[in-house]
Amino acid sequence: MGLNDITARIRQAEVAAGRAPGSVTLIAVSKVQPEARVEAVLQQGHRVFGENRVQEAAGRWPPFQARFEGVSLHLIGPLQTNKARQAVEMFDAIHSVDRPKLAQVLARLAQELGRCPELFIQVNTGEEAQKAGVAPGETDALVAECRALDLPVVGLMCIPPVDEEPSLHFALLAKLAARNGLSGLSMGMSDDFERAIAQGATHVRVGSAIFGARDYD
Repeated sequence: MGLNDITARIRQAEVAAGRAPGSVTLIAVSKVQPEARVEAVLQQGHRVFGENRVQEAAGRWPPFQARFEGVSLHLIGPLQTNKARQAVEMFDAIHSVDRPKLAQVLARLAQELGRCPELFIQVNTGEEAQKAGVAPGETDALVAECRALDLPVVGLMCIPPVDEEPSLHFALLAKLAARNGLSGLSMGMSDDFERAIAQGATHVRVGSAIFGARDYD
């Protein structure tokens, strides 16, 4: 598939949804990808990348950032509080705020470090026991708590259940965001990003369709 094909499909989906061209940010999910594949996408001019783990990102990105200007890193995987300082220092956005304790730690670090990434609250729209994220019914309270802590919450994020129609979950996330006055919607991956854009996604997270299948061995 490749970066150019995905970018073209995003532009087409924007037009089909009546969205402004360029209104959707493509996060190229580089987790577990070989350095050569990541560098190839950087060489094509793309600058927004997503990582699942703080330690993997810390090992990968400083050399690339020294060579390529304007790289924006987004943490899209779960964040443990003991990795929060490193995440605040390294990432431009964190998409996985999912509990009050994490929000409190991020607020303390923001005060201490004088900076904070943009934050998305992860919502477990399918209410799956094995998946991170705040329950839909508890989303408003977590948004309110983050705002009370002066955290820069810009939107919501979700990962729909694999065996359900994702558009239903994207619509639910959009409803929750609108109710809370949030404009950011981080939703949609390689198999469903066009449906996410139709439901208002502002950030789509695409990995294998850009880089190729991951080898976890």
